[in-house]
Amino acid sequence: MEEEYDAVVCGTGLTECILSGLLSVAGLKVLHLDRNRYYGGESASLNLDQLYKNFSKGEPPESMGKSHLYNVDQIAKFLLADGELVKILRATVVNRYQMEFMLCDGSFVARGSQVYKVPCTEKEALSSSLMGIFEKRRAAKFFAWAQDFDKENPKTWGKLNPMEQTMREVFAHYGLSKDTVEFIGHAIALNESEEFLDRRAYETIQKIALYEASLSMYEGGTVSPFVYPLYGLGELPQAFARLSAVYGGTYMLDTPVDKIDFGADGQFQGIQTSEGYAKARFIVGDPTYFPDRVKKVGQVARTICLMDRPVEATKQQSCQIIIPYSQVKPVRKHDIHIIQLSEVHKVVPSGKYLAIVSTVAETSNPEKELEPGVNLLGSGVIEKFTSVTNLYQPLDDGKESKCFISDSYDSSSHFEGAAKNILELYERITGKPYDFDKSIATAGTM
Repeated sequence: MEEEYDAVVCGTGLTECILSGLLSVAGLKVLHLDRNRYYGGESASLNLDQLYKNFSKGEPPESMGKSHLYNVDQIAKFLLADGELVKILRATVVNRYQMEFMLCDGSFVARGSQVYKVPCTEKEALSSSLMGIFEKRRAAKFFAWAQDFDKENPKTWGKLNPMEQTMREVFAHYGLSKDTVEFIGHAIALNESEEFLDRRAYETIQKIALYEASLSMYEGGTVSPFVYPLYGLGELPQAFARLSAVYGGTYMLDTPVDKIDFGADGQFQGIQTSEGYAKARFIVGDPTYFPDRVKKVGQVARTICLMDRPVEATKQQSCQIIIPYSQVKPVRKHDIHIIQLSEVHKVVPSGKYLAIVSTVAETSNPEKELEPGVNLLGSGVIEKFTSVTNLYQPLDDGKESKCFISDSYDSSSHFEGAAKNILELYERITGKPYDFDKSIATAGTM
């Protein structure tokens, strides 16, 4: 292990690997360590043997098929096709490593005892029973206004001021019902709770615009706004690890960090491992490496379900299902998210399906909180693996301490929160925003 570097990166989760890759491409000398023997950290994809071992369930039954045919994400999320993470991938690794992505077959929302497809086309919207005919007209007026909205042109704002008014006020202006507000806020804007209603309307309008832009990227906007990488999300950290290595990065797996040193001025100095001591100008890492520099902000409950048939309510090879918080009894504060994948994504063998149910834990019995989502999957569940993960955020932004810590992965069904964190960290570290126009790769096709 060389003695001095520009950056030390601890952990090979998606956030850390992307930053390691981007910093290496920018010309920095990077040392990247992980205490585990595999890449990915919390965002790793596990084969069947690893999955059973990770949850202390012994040996998997032979009926489940060959272990290597499974690539099960510990934290499963879709990517919005026009989202920030996809833009980073296009600018860096998609073409270089011939990464393949598949379009999700559909997005659904639960209401009462029914599951409804989120309409993608005008024909689907007109035939959907999510709204009555008069409510559809009011919603159409709202969407037309939101589509025409331009932050830089107040003439497009109409009688509203989304930069100051709340989303609650905007919905009230259009006379939208509670059910429609819930549908737009959770199934389209992908908010997880009702907090968005009392925030600036502009924030939710941006999310609606992202959903619509992502939807229109493929298949004429008739399928869904989500994509997913073949062989699981674990492919993403590995691609950026390879990128970093190509640009001179040094990788060391199975290397626990014994000590992280800070000087009298509070700034990072170096790390001690069994391989020696390394100095660097700054350090980047996930919260598990800095227990005294992060705060717990909540918990996420997740259940991984292996199934022998698709979700009965959708019968799709892949889908997202959102159960809004108000549709669960007793009423919760946060939505429940479901992601389903299949053999076409190279994550399970033929005849098997994979579903991940997740939510923000609100009680001392998180597994009970996941039941509405697990029950919605139907009778095809063969095995369940439930976990509860603490959510952490850094105590400071790292600019003074030169210690830049990532946020934990949230409970949402997409990666926009993580992508925002990556870009914020990159700007804090380098002092300038990431320049997509100076990418190392020609824009890829996904």
